[in-house]
Amino acid sequence: MRASDKNLPETTDDVISGSSVLVTGGGTGIGKACAAWLAANGAAVTICGRTEATLSAAAEEISKVAAGGGSVRYSIADTTNEDDVIRVVSETAEQGPVLGCVANAGGGGGMAPYGKLETSEFIRVLHVNALSTFLCLKHTLPRMIERGGGSFVAISSIAGQITHPFFGAYGPGKAALEETIRNAADEYGSTGVRCNAVRPGFISTEIMSHIPRDSSIYESYIVNTPLGCVGDPEDVAELVGFLLSAKSRWITGQVFNVDGGHSLRRGPDFSAFAPPLL
Repeated sequence: MRASDKNLPETTDDVISGSSVLVTGGGTGIGKACAAWLAANGAAVTICGRTEATLSAAAEEISKVAAGGGSVRYSIADTTNEDDVIRVVSETAEQGPVLGCVANAGGGGGMAPYGKLETSEFIRVLHVNALSTFLCLKHTLPRMIERGGGSFVAISSIAGQITHPFFGAYGPGKAALEETIRNAADEYGSTGVRCNAVRPGFISTEIMSHIPRDSSIYESYIVNTPLGCVGDPEDVAELVGFLLSAKSRWITGQVFNVDGGHSLRRGPDFSAFAPPLL
């Protein structure tokens, strides 16, 4: 052990193998890619979401790449419901010491300027993004502390950093998520628990596939992305895996962009989907 390790939990190069990890929203897109990366590196992964058919199909696909003792199971859960979160965290712990959580569950809502946005919809989207992350953090923290340390990674968005007009509570929800992560990193650093977040840009997920490639919306993404293309879920999963591993043992309280440079410019133009301001 290096002298500088004295204030850090003891780790090995391979802390993922033999540990359990919860991945919320793990049935599709970024969540599924993260779960596959973890299972392929020996983790006992629990994915959760609200649709059993989606979760079952994802678990079958992920199981094909599991290696080194890695495995995957699924649980139906709504991460805005505290009882559901308590249950799924307990189920994750049954698979082994809880190394961490990938809080990926989130989403947006209807497009509208704030003057025409329903209050109930604003609150719903806040809950899906910020409340769900808080609940997962709240109930995985004791498990990670019991293990002697761990890593919590929340999936944010560049919408939490640069303006995304007409996205309602999505940007504010992601910004709240990020501040929650920073505060948690400060509060729990002494326990060996690290908390970080990742901001994806345009990633080729099932949801984003609905944007026509010949549309002005797609063009607004591309012209504002220095690398001039879209990313894959695996691009995000590689960073998430690093943040869960011992290789990132000296990193906490940070938010990382995985966006092809999009955050250097401006957000997308979805004005075609929004009603007139007046």
